Amino acid sequence: MTRTQTLRDDAQVKKAKQSRRAGRIADAASVGVKVLLLKILLLGVVDAISLYALFVLGLNRDWLVFGLVLAVALAVNWVYFRRGGLPAKYLTPGLIFLAIFQIFVIGYSGYIAFTNYGTGHNSTKDDAVNALIVGSQQRVPDSPSYDLTVLERLGQYSFLVTDPDGTASVGDELTPLREVNNAETDAAGQAVALPGYTTLGFSDIVANQQAIAALSVPTSDDPNDGTLRTPDGSSAYLYLSDLLYDEAADTMTDTTKNLVYSADESTGAFVASDGSQLLPGWKVEIGFDNFTKAFTTESIRGPLISVTIWTFAFAFLSVGTAFGLGLFLAIVFNDMRMRGRNVYRVILILPYAFPGFLSALVWAGMLNPQFGFVNQVLFGGADIPWLTNEWLAKFSIIFVNLWLTFPYMFLVTTGALQSIPEELQEAAKVDGAKPWAIFRLIKLPLLLVSVAPLLIASFAFAFNNFNLVFMLTNGGPRDVTAGVNVGATDILITMVYKVAFVGANRDYGLASAFSIIIFLLVALVSIISFKQTKALEELN
Repeated sequence: MTRTQTLRDDAQVKKAKQSRRAGRIADAASVGVKVLLLKILLLGVVDAISLYALFVLGLNRDWLVFGLVLAVALAVNWVYFRRGGLPAKYLTPGLIFLAIFQIFVIGYSGYIAFTNYGTGHNSTKDDAVNALIVGSQQRVPDSPSYDLTVLERLGQYSFLVTDPDGTASVGDELTPLREVNNAETDAAGQAVALPGYTTLGFSDIVANQQAIAALSVPTSDDPNDGTLRTPDGSSAYLYLSDLLYDEAADTMTDTTKNLVYSADESTGAFVASDGSQLLPGWKVEIGFDNFTKAFTTESIRGPLISVTIWTFAFAFLSVGTAFGLGLFLAIVFNDMRMRGRNVYRVILILPYAFPGFLSALVWAGMLNPQFGFVNQVLFGGADIPWLTNEWLAKFSIIFVNLWLTFPYMFLVTTGALQSIPEELQEAAKVDGAKPWAIFRLIKLPLLLVSVAPLLIASFAFAFNNFNLVFMLTNGGPRDVTAGVNVGATDILITMVYKVAFVGANRDYGLASAFSIIIFLLVALVSIISFKQTKALEELN
């Protein structure tokens, strides 16, 4: 091969390398552009949502949340558009979701515990004033009739009314009537359409008659001026309230009784001199009143103490019985001499494979006193009130919970037993130790080292086992003497749920106070338990 040929080959190789390098650079550049475009698109979506949220918050004048949303949006854009800072780009989404779904939820629940938030006190003072006035309105006798056209826009109904003097106005429940000049009129001078709105025909009005008849459109910004309502969708009439609100004096006067109600900011309601209140009221901060109410009101304190005792008993019995049965079965099936033990193990874990709430519903049917399988088949048609007698209902919950949870303990203890070295047991046998002594002094302490954290977690789960109690007994039988909605088998978490969401009088503030009490109790038990776990670790 000549020197010229060699040089030509080297040049071709070099050219090929340069071409491949250029291709790699081009690919990297194209990937970078794609990633940048994707980043801009995702940030555009985030910014659009943030702008919408800022717009809504600005309209509602919620400036604290407005500032937080603005700060977070600016921080996100700064993190993802600046060079470097790769750890922050990975951490930012997690921190945002942590703040929204954990920190905010816990903080807001804690805040609600120090308010009177609940039925009759779930909004602002302005909303309470409007609700009181609208709720006590009566049609004015011989009031003029307004020609009415019902409009719809974005799923919201509005009234397009024509005054007796021919003036057209439009309004809805949230926006008082305002005069319009661009309404379309018919031959009789009635306004029948408005640009940007959809005029409802007769069939549409009939189909939505209930919702349209419930509309109350304010005639002005002053709630004392009354509202317009319609019984048929074609004519509107003036309704005035029996309550008269004096904004300067901050009082509400019942004109039929000539009784004056003054605003009481400590209770969030209008209160008369005789102690009577007008509801709905409004949400106010009441300090530690909910905690004081929980521990000083006898009709609440008594049920709270009994429910707390039963909750601890239920948690300890649930964990203790499940651990005991699971450990016993683990020891039995850990014997290598047993035939078919793998088949038995599969059968034993079947209850753990079914959804807990579904199993609870099945057991509720099986324990039914009239037609349940347990009474009709196992007890020959006996009428045993498994779910309606206080003590039998508690026994039923413990039994069903044992059926649901022992497979988990069986699996955990089986693994822990198999991890114990055989040499320790053989050495104990050589020293003359009996089987019970080997189990009590060697196996059990080493077993607890492994499963103690799981037992603590199981206790915390049982302490808040809402599904089982709610699906099986719904907390019953009901304690009719209690000042809150509570039953004999209610645990603290189901009691909180009932106080907050069940019944006509819902007290979110008191329920949040109970939630804080639950948190403190679980935290205290966990701290004590983990200290005991550290003592067990010394066995290693």
